[in-house]
Amino acid sequence: MEAWPPYVFPTPQGVASALAGTASRGMLALAVWGSLRRLWVGYAIALVSGTVIGVLMAHARWFKNTFGLLVLGLQTLPSICWLPLAILWFGLSEKAIVFVVVMGAFLSIALAAEDGIRNTPGVFVQAARNLGAGGPRLYRTVILPSALPSFVTGMKLGWSFAWRSLMAGELIYAVPGLGYLLMMGRELNDMNQVVGVISVIMLTGLLTDKLVFSVMERALRARWGNQPGR
Repeated sequence: MEAWPPYVFPTPQGVASALAGTASRGMLALAVWGSLRRLWVGYAIALVSGTVIGVLMAHARWFKNTFGLLVLGLQTLPSICWLPLAILWFGLSEKAIVFVVVMGAFLSIALAAEDGIRNTPGVFVQAARNLGAGGPRLYRTVILPSALPSFVTGMKLGWSFAWRSLMAGELIYAVPGLGYLLMMGRELNDMNQVVGVISVIMLTGLLTDKLVFSVMERALRARWGNQPGR
């Protein structure tokens, strides 16, 4: 006797079978590629814009007191709230999804970049200036290396927010992607596909964290001599 019926919570065999069927038809690879392509486009835009905004907030008081307050307020807004605005501006299109991804990520990146720069020890900056460093050289040799740990944390948070925003956007627009496969499973009342796609989404996020951000964090710890156990 089963603890619960398959339509409530599927068996591992059922989920594996559904994923194998989706993969054999080429739909799974197409969905993963479509989602990752949108994610990387939106995340790249968010990374560049967030870094620029963060640097401006750290060094321009008037910018911090004006646009910086707006960034701080928007950070409290759930990513799903950008969907109606994106649809009104761009319609049901790829641009709307990318916009939601950008808005989900760049705020965290901007705030992390600002914090990293502001938290650079003043004694390091003063010592570098006494030794003749200034302008771009001061940034390259002192401020940016000091801000990197905070910035990488912001990049990691921005990635996770962008991933969630992407799934929310794909649920409302019929484009090849994991969110669309998830919606198809719901419409077909196929719990195996729903749980299978959720598993793929989780696995993709974990692999990205392990292969990209964890590697960056380990490199930073090694660079600064902060390896665990030391």
